[in-house]
Amino acid sequence: MCGIIGIVGKSRVNQSIYDGLTALQHRGQDAAGIVTCEHDRLYLRKNNGLVRDVFQTRHMLNLRGNMGIGHVRYPTAGCSSSAEAQPFYVNSPYGIALAHNGNLVNAENLKKDLFQEDLRHINTNSDSEVLLNVLAHELQILGKLKINQEDIFKAVEGIYKRCSGGYAAVALIIGIGILAFRGPNGIRPIVFGKRETKAGTEYMVASESAALDILGFELIRDIAPGEAIFISVDGKLHTQQCIKNSLHAPCIFEIIYMARPDSIIDGISVYKARLRMGKTLAKKILRLYPKHDIDVVIPIPDTSRTAAVQVAYILNRKYREGFVKNRYIPRTFIMAEQNLRKKSVRQKLNAISLEFKGKNVLLIDDSIVRGTTCKQIIQMARDAGANKVYFASAAPPIRYPNVYGIDMPSAKELLAYNSTTKEIAEKIGADWLVYQDLEDLIACARKGNKNIKQFDISCFTGNYITGDIDEAYLATLENHRNDAAKIENESIYKTELLDLNNNIPEENME
Repeated sequence: MCGIIGIVGKSRVNQSIYDGLTALQHRGQDAAGIVTCEHDRLYLRKNNGLVRDVFQTRHMLNLRGNMGIGHVRYPTAGCSSSAEAQPFYVNSPYGIALAHNGNLVNAENLKKDLFQEDLRHINTNSDSEVLLNVLAHELQILGKLKINQEDIFKAVEGIYKRCSGGYAAVALIIGIGILAFRGPNGIRPIVFGKRETKAGTEYMVASESAALDILGFELIRDIAPGEAIFISVDGKLHTQQCIKNSLHAPCIFEIIYMARPDSIIDGISVYKARLRMGKTLAKKILRLYPKHDIDVVIPIPDTSRTAAVQVAYILNRKYREGFVKNRYIPRTFIMAEQNLRKKSVRQKLNAISLEFKGKNVLLIDDSIVRGTTCKQIIQMARDAGANKVYFASAAPPIRYPNVYGIDMPSAKELLAYNSTTKEIAEKIGADWLVYQDLEDLIACARKGNKNIKQFDISCFTGNYITGDIDEAYLATLENHRNDAAKIENESIYKTELLDLNNNIPEENME
C-alpha cells in the first residue's frame, strides 16, 4: 500500500506536495519521494524514511517548478532498499516520472515482454517500474515528437490492455503535464480536486481526499475505474474513459483499516462506515452473548476507535481509552519482519492499569491479520489486572492473501487460516472472540454509496476480481511474502548497503 500525489499549480508546488505526503504518511512509512518539473528539467529527491526525514531544507529548495508528483511507500516484498523508492524515471520518450499505488499481478510476464519485444530493461524488482515502462512504450510507438491529451489517453488504453491487477498511478511528462489513471476494476483509490488562486485554477490528484482537504483543494470526484485524467502544464483539465468494460470493485480493506477516517473514498465516508461497522458488530455480540458480563469497551488505537464507540453505545457499557499509543512507532501491520512487529507492540502501546484492574474488558480491533499484535495486547490487558478479556474484530476472518497492493502475508501465516473462531480465540488468549459477518461489513460500506454493486473482498473469500489468480501465482507470492523470505531479503540488502558504503569516500556520503 502506498500514497500518491500530483499537483499542477500556478507557483512552486514543492511545499504542497510535501504537506500532502505528510497527510498520507499512514499509507507508507518506508520511503518517500518527490519529483518536480521546471521548463525541461526534472528535480528529484527520494530516499528511505518518513517524509519529514527524507526532505531537508536543501532538498526542498532544489525541488523547483509548478508541477510535480510525490509518493510514500511501504515495502511489498519485505525489502526496504532505497533503489525501489518512487517516483521512477525514464528518459525516453519525452522524459517521464511515475508514482504508483497497487500491484500488477502479471508483472513477471510484462517484464519479459518489455525486454524481448519492447527492448526495455527493468532495473528493480518493483512493478511500478514495469508500469512506467509500459506507459513509456505505449507513448513511444505513437512516433510523435509532440503529443496531446488524445495521444496520452490512447497510451493509457494500451496500459489497460496489458496490465492486470489493482493500481492507481500518477505520471509527470516533462513540459507537457500530469497524467493520473485508475485500474479497470477501481480497486485502489484515487481522487482529484481543484483550488482557486489569484493566478488561476490549480489541480491536484491524491490517493485520499483528506490530502486535498488539508491543502485547501475542493474535491471534484474520484477517478472512475478505467478512467484517465490529464492536466496540461498550463492548467487545463481533460478526462476520458479509456476502457469500456470496467468493473467498480473498490478494496473494502481501505474502509476497514488503510484509509484515514476523514477521507471520502468512492463516495463513502470512511468515518461513517466504521460507525456502522461498530453497530453491526455490537448487535452480533448481543446475539451470541445476550447475558454478557462486559464492564468496559476499549479500542486498540487508532483505527478501531470509531467502531468501538458505537459498540459501547449499543452495549450500554462504558467506553474507555485503555492504551496510550506512541505515535512515533510505524504501523505494525505494514512492518516487513515478524520480529519487528513483535518488538514494536510493547514500544507502541502501554496499558492504563486503572482501566483494566478487576474488570471484564472487551477489546475492539479493526481486523486480525497475523494475530501477533492482538495476542500481545490481550496479555498486556491481563498483566494490567483485567479479570476477563474478550476480543471483537470489526472485520471478518482474513483467510487469504491480498494480491492487489496490500502486503498481507502468505495464507499459512494468517491467523485465521484453516482455523475456527474458537481455535483463534485460544491462540490469542481471549476468553471469547467475535468476528464481524461479511454480509454486515459489505452492507456497512455500501450504505455510503449504493451504486457500488461489488467490493474487492478477496482476503475474506479467496475470490479475486481480476480472474487471473491461480494456485501457481499464490505459491510464488507465498515464497516472496513469508517472513523467512523477508528476513533474507532484508539481510541481503543490508549487506549490499554495507559493501557500498565501505567503498564510498566519506566526503561523498550524505
